[in-house]
Amino acid sequence: MKESNSSSEKGFLLLGFSDQPQLERILFVIILLFYILNLLGNTAIILVSYLDPKLHTPMYFFLSNLSCVDICFTTSVAPQLLVTMNKKDKNMSYGGCVAQLYVATGLGSSECILLAVMAYDRCAAVCRPLYYTSIMHPQLCVSLASIAWLSGLITSLIQCSLTVQLPLCGHRKLDHIFCEVPVLIKLACVDTTFNEVELFVASVIFLIVPVSLILVSYGFITRAVLRIKSTAGRSKAFGTCSSHLLVVIIFYGTIIFMYLQPAKSSSKNQGKFVSLFYTIVTPLLNPIIYTLRNKDVKGAMRTLVMGNVFSS
Repeated sequence: MKESNSSSEKGFLLLGFSDQPQLERILFVIILLFYILNLLGNTAIILVSYLDPKLHTPMYFFLSNLSCVDICFTTSVAPQLLVTMNKKDKNMSYGGCVAQLYVATGLGSSECILLAVMAYDRCAAVCRPLYYTSIMHPQLCVSLASIAWLSGLITSLIQCSLTVQLPLCGHRKLDHIFCEVPVLIKLACVDTTFNEVELFVASVIFLIVPVSLILVSYGFITRAVLRIKSTAGRSKAFGTCSSHLLVVIIFYGTIIFMYLQPAKSSSKNQGKFVSLFYTIVTPLLNPIIYTLRNKDVKGAMRTLVMGNVFSS
């Protein structure tokens, strides 16, 4: 956002849901509750995966990375949103907006790649169980996780650097819940065709490609599971992957709606609720789905809790 306007001096007015005060008060409580639960749930997964030797497997290594991304992703949005919702002055500093733009974009992109990596891990576990440990060796797991984190960093630097160069010509009202690339493109007072094309290309790379890879992985998983003669075996195999698939459907479904629609579209309220869903709600679903549907995690948590109780 170039110096030709006053945005860099006065910051932005982050309107959010200020035109609906009653809804804003309700959402404040819900977002605060979801944020606290998100921190507790995802932190618990990270600690349990680290402390329990039985969970030192590729699946829980990637799950810990996902929990870390979710904590950071939500933290880049929720605290600022809660502060803004709780005061009459909806002003957000220019520096704060730019920092949020870079961090949220990078973490969201990393999660897109990480979910695809987790699908590959499940595919290897179900389709090649005898060779699983040799396929998903520690070096490969670290490399795949590093690619997810670095790819998010790189796309954030590219997308956000292009976005902050757009002149806004005095436009300060950001009718959204946080600083996000598609929303800032709408504020630009110049032709944004190049930015829209770049955003579309990045969305294809980080949304359509991972989704396609995930669908291919689950195609192989489905074929392998159908070959299992035991009904109990089929149910267990499908159950192992269903939680990951549920997270994938919810996360990609909402974010694709936001990023693959025309940048100048006018569905403001829809965009706010969709962004609210994949930044606040979806990161909470990760610990809920993985802990409630996973006997290993629940067993590890019980063991650690009981161990602490008896040791004290």
